[in-house]
Amino acid sequence: MDGPRVAVMTGGASLIGMAFARTWIDAGGCVVLGDRNEADRAEIEGLVGAHGRYLIGDVRDDGYLALLVATAIDEFGRIDTVVSGPAIFEGLGYDAGREVWHRALDINLVSAAQLTAAALPHLGRGASVVYVGSISGKASQPGRMVYNVSKAGLLMLAKTGAQQLAPLGIRVNVVSPGWTWSRNVEVRYGSREAADAFAAETHPMGRMADPEEIADAIAFLASEHASFVTGSDLAVDGGYSALGPEALGHAQRAHPGVQEPETSRKDAVRE
Repeated sequence: MDGPRVAVMTGGASLIGMAFARTWIDAGGCVVLGDRNEADRAEIEGLVGAHGRYLIGDVRDDGYLALLVATAIDEFGRIDTVVSGPAIFEGLGYDAGREVWHRALDINLVSAAQLTAAALPHLGRGASVVYVGSISGKASQPGRMVYNVSKAGLLMLAKTGAQQLAPLGIRVNVVSPGWTWSRNVEVRYGSREAADAFAAETHPMGRMADPEEIADAIAFLASEHASFVTGSDLAVDGGYSALGPEALGHAQRAHPGVQEPETSRKDAVRE
């Protein structure tokens, strides 16, 4: 099919969403972004210009998801890629309560399935679905539960979706970012330097990700370069998920008396 490739993305007002829109448009595509963020509307509309649309709404509303899909078809004539990226971080433990569980799962997980279902009649062979997961979906973390469970669900949604949609030539994958610079992170840590210092404790690369690095991974999975990639989880986490229980050596430094003696290269070869 001729013409610009078209992507529909929820969570589009996030820094990752805006970076993806910029990357996609720079490559010649068009985007329909959805989010509930009113404060940054002017910036986002200026970013997408004539190559996109920004629609404000709630991803828990199936009518809103249908509107995003209809806008892509009416304005740009097609949909090539669906990206689900909204997230809320409520619920720290078992005391979260049923209302918090329902809200988080609806936004973080169910909306991804519903957006895919709404777009599916318009997706042809070669189309791609990408869910924005998280390192939190693969590892337990202190003080978090609901968010992690919702992101873990995206991994199975992608695996199952990939199996179901493969006969149609449609791919489904997950991008799992590590800690990534965002508006929420800026509010929490105050500066990029402080945020990077925190991320360096658990990310071997010694910093958190730039939104553009996550956007590039999404764009890759949506491209023809990933034509044989489906049901996969692409970790863009600076090595976070590669670490074992010994992490970055914090325990050894805290307890120097129990460190293993250094082995010479000669001894290592002999072993």
